[in-house]
Amino acid sequence: MKIAVLGGDGFVGWPTSLHLSARGHEVHILDNLSRRWIDTELGVQSLTPMDSIQERTRIWHQETGRRIRFHLIDLAGDYEILKRWLAEHRPDAVIHFAEQRAAPYSMKSDRHKNYTVNNNVNATHNLLNALVEVGLDAHLVHLGTMGVYGYSSVGAAIPEGYLPVGVETLSGETATQEILYPANPGSIYHMTKCLDQLLFQFYAKNDGLRITDLHQGIVWGTHTQETKLHAQLINRFDYDGDYGTVLNRFLIQAAIGYPLTVHGTGGQTRAFIHIQDSVRCIELALTNPPKRGDRVKIFNQMTETHRVRDLAELIARMTGAKVAYLPNPRKEAPENDLVVENEQFLKLGLNPTTLAEGLLSEVVDVAKKFAYRVDRSRIPCVSAWTKDLAPTLERDPEGKRLKSVG
Repeated sequence: MKIAVLGGDGFVGWPTSLHLSARGHEVHILDNLSRRWIDTELGVQSLTPMDSIQERTRIWHQETGRRIRFHLIDLAGDYEILKRWLAEHRPDAVIHFAEQRAAPYSMKSDRHKNYTVNNNVNATHNLLNALVEVGLDAHLVHLGTMGVYGYSSVGAAIPEGYLPVGVETLSGETATQEILYPANPGSIYHMTKCLDQLLFQFYAKNDGLRITDLHQGIVWGTHTQETKLHAQLINRFDYDGDYGTVLNRFLIQAAIGYPLTVHGTGGQTRAFIHIQDSVRCIELALTNPPKRGDRVKIFNQMTETHRVRDLAELIARMTGAKVAYLPNPRKEAPENDLVVENEQFLKLGLNPTTLAEGLLSEVVDVAKKFAYRVDRSRIPCVSAWTKDLAPTLERDPEGKRLKSVG
């Protein structure tokens, strides 16, 4: 297949591009490189040293003989350029990662809220609009988030996208139908993913677009089979308070002797998936597309759930690190249960990678190798969900005064 990977320079986009190229697909990366500019804005860098996208793709060709082509396009702002590219290249499939992906970053200030909405919603709608206008019947695979469901405890497993409901009719009978699971976003970032769902629902119904939406859990790990082929193919590793995912953050904190930062009670239950499983799930989704005229196909892309404090205790036992409980910058329930259905990927042959000391140690080894690149002042989470929460985030576990970057 000819596959366009939108946002292919990012944390999940890059290993996905390599994975699909290694399997013989013609891969084109479309990216505006905004994630690299955000590093500059925040004054932080990936723990792992990253070459330019041009150098990365050159090394890939050198090591494998396969080419990944890069196109500098801003999906949210360059609609006509995107439309011309799709009309010229006519990919068989489009994988959409091109959204600002961090909940804390989306809540930093009014400017960051506006940027996240403008970038994410416009990018998604521009893509859908362009696919219709150029008459391209490409399978669209979108990386969504488990966060569209929210994290409240309802005492039942979260289904894969759709909820069967009964509605009482005027005659007193009960009509049954399936609706999108009620959205319950916990941040501006999550809200944009909820809006994506509605856009997909409309364009699938109105224009017959073939769309798969992957509600992904928190990704952990660094390496995939392909990123291990050469040092310059390594994936990015975010450890800062805005972009670092919780398990990766715990592992880097343990590696450099920094207390594991648990916010609130640590009773927040989250869904997780290893980066290798993430790229495998995307491949499975690509090869099992919906038919034209079908409703949006939704997968829960996760392999296990854990409470945050349980993860901290696991890492503490493994590494000897200390655990520090800090105020929670998020507006959320202090405790929640999370049961998630993920049968579709299991039936398609996914063999889940679960938390194992070997893989955890691998990430710690990466963290120790590049520990000299860590800016300890960027580790704490300082982006508050509301103004009244901001004053509680005054000091990090090492006793230093913090200041949010606005």
